[in-house]
Amino acid sequence: MTGSLSSFGGVRISALLATSAFCLFLVACLLSGPADRFSRDHPSRFRARFFFPRRRAYREVLESNRAEGGLRRIEGDLAEARSMILDAIRGRNYTSEREEGFVPRGSVYRNPYAFHQSHIEMMKRFKIWTYREGDRPLSHKGPMKHIYGIEGQFIDEIESPDSPFAARTPDEAHAFFIPISVAEIVQYVYMPIVTYDRKWIRSTFTDYVDVIADKHPYWRRSEGADHFMVSCHDWAPSISEKDPDKFKNFVRVLCNANMSEGFDPRRDVSLPEFNVPPTTLDIPSTGRPPDQRDILAFFAGGAHGDIRKPLLHHWKDRDPDVQVHEYLPPGSEDYMQLIGRTKFCLCPSGYEVASPRIVEAIHVGCVPVIISDGYALPFEDVLDWTEFSVRIPVDRITDIKTILEGISLEKYLSLQGGVTKVKRHFELNRPAKPFDALHMVLHSVWLRRLNVGLA
Repeated sequence: MTGSLSSFGGVRISALLATSAFCLFLVACLLSGPADRFSRDHPSRFRARFFFPRRRAYREVLESNRAEGGLRRIEGDLAEARSMILDAIRGRNYTSEREEGFVPRGSVYRNPYAFHQSHIEMMKRFKIWTYREGDRPLSHKGPMKHIYGIEGQFIDEIESPDSPFAARTPDEAHAFFIPISVAEIVQYVYMPIVTYDRKWIRSTFTDYVDVIADKHPYWRRSEGADHFMVSCHDWAPSISEKDPDKFKNFVRVLCNANMSEGFDPRRDVSLPEFNVPPTTLDIPSTGRPPDQRDILAFFAGGAHGDIRKPLLHHWKDRDPDVQVHEYLPPGSEDYMQLIGRTKFCLCPSGYEVASPRIVEAIHVGCVPVIISDGYALPFEDVLDWTEFSVRIPVDRITDIKTILEGISLEKYLSLQGGVTKVKRHFELNRPAKPFDALHMVLHSVWLRRLNVGLA
């Protein structure tokens, strides 16, 4: 049995990042023995105690007992982390055993004290077990560059023997990573594409989960609530379609974070999309100072999907202030130089909700303009996107110029300053660094684990 902390009279830790101190008494109950709170009628506990060994292999009984003991230690560790986060909110400060190189502050964070202490606790405690089952190329590797590059970068980082998050044994793990790459399944099973039926993705993923659930006690113990996967491929949400009940607690870390298609931000994690260069992780920083940006708004890209079509229909090559192109005019500057001259970078969804244009805009200091339906933005648990971006409803595409010209210089400078502040959270580093994109993804998973109590 799993229990969301909010369903037992408390609130989610992720929600604390937006709360004020006077609300803290609501979660005090979480600090007094969460293991007892969630241990009643736990099926795996009863299996370990009462099933006679003749009905289960003796080794499986020992493994289950050992896992139960590890779980009690893990839940105690998480209770301490929750307590430290609450203390940080109350005291409007942080507690750390080491010198902190970066201290998040400012309005771009929903609650900078909660976020900072939560990140400290993650770095101190969070351990992840990556299942060893499966063979390359469908598991344990992913694309390292181009549009799905963050998928392979994450898998490679978390499987590195030098990762500070790697658990030595599964019994010390707070969370369990399923290292299947949807992008590699598409590459090796579907290419050249003759069908868009996602059954091979669903069956490959479901079969893998069935194997680890039969071989190890951890999936059954939590009903998948402390397990997660990472994928930037458009088709990744389909992994849970074959058996939605099996995956109802499972954490999907997805670029295609479309709430209208089943993405649940309370459980799932939105993954920022990068167009990773082939030879480096650095995105060119071509941004000009705010007072030297002479283009109001800019977009260049194909007419992919139902949002870009009306954008191109109304604005394509029509206005020098709102520069919208399907293809860049011959002889023009390159894309990164043009958005470096731009105040507001238009980031419409394509066939799916996510776009690497958001990350590119942030890297050059251009305020992202999100034009999308149902897109759960990355790191919304901790970042207040209203402080460094603009959202324009799809049905107001024709009003883009009016809306952006209506933003005062003072407001624009505030938004642009916010973009500069959050840039570190959208940078890829290998090895990963505190507060960079890969650590922010891990922090999002960490928050979901804090929100779940197991026996």
